[in-house]
Amino acid sequence: MNAFPQQAQSPFNPDVHRVGRVLCFAAHPDDIDFGAAGTIAAWTAAGVQVSYCIMTDGDAGGFDPAHRPGIIALRDAEQRRAAELVGVTDIHYLHQRDGFLEPSHEVMKGVVKLIREIRPDVVLSMHPERNWKRIQKSHPDHLAVGEAVTRAVYPAVENPFAYPELAEAGLEAYKLPWLWLYAGPEERENHFVDVTDHVESKLGAIHVHVSQHPDVEAMEATVRQGMRVNAARAGLADGRSAEAFHVVAVNGPGTIAGF
Repeated sequence: MNAFPQQAQSPFNPDVHRVGRVLCFAAHPDDIDFGAAGTIAAWTAAGVQVSYCIMTDGDAGGFDPAHRPGIIALRDAEQRRAAELVGVTDIHYLHQRDGFLEPSHEVMKGVVKLIREIRPDVVLSMHPERNWKRIQKSHPDHLAVGEAVTRAVYPAVENPFAYPELAEAGLEAYKLPWLWLYAGPEERENHFVDVTDHVESKLGAIHVHVSQHPDVEAMEATVRQGMRVNAARAGLADGRSAEAFHVVAVNGPGTIAGF
């Protein structure tokens, strides 16, 4: 008997739907590395252009009081080194205060602006729904990222009359094809990426964020186990590793404007 429930079918078929550019959103430095660094490493290895947008500076993170005066610069340096390990150099910040992030119009406008500038095939974001099985995945800032990005993706990004000052500045409306969400409830996850060849790159990126890990060994064991469980849920062979996402088709052949 299969120990895992039947997974919902992903609308994304990697053999059919090609990805050239990806824009990833996270609340804090290190969120992307935990949630999707294996998939990102696979994308960049295949020539995909990947950009990051970190909404806060991570100024409330860490455990060492000695780090407080320079925590923002430290976390930025960690994120840039971690990103380079998975092939990413384009990093943006919205400079919101860590722990105070809200899906405000200021934040949503920043999201819309960046999506219209980069015009990605995939927006990758934290999930707006709380994970009750592991509430640590559902930091309020994480949920705020998911809500702000989801609201921005539809309808604001594709509405030329939303935030008209952006259109006046030459940032035209854009219909995003795909929204991929990570760090959400397991029951929402419908798409798995085999990241077996990129596990060490992912772990290397996570290890860079040394200011955030009081127990490195436990952290690594947990991440490895989570990827093995995802692989089993996806029906992959023993010994494989996977990352899990909730993939939503935003605009495609069957999309009708306004529906």
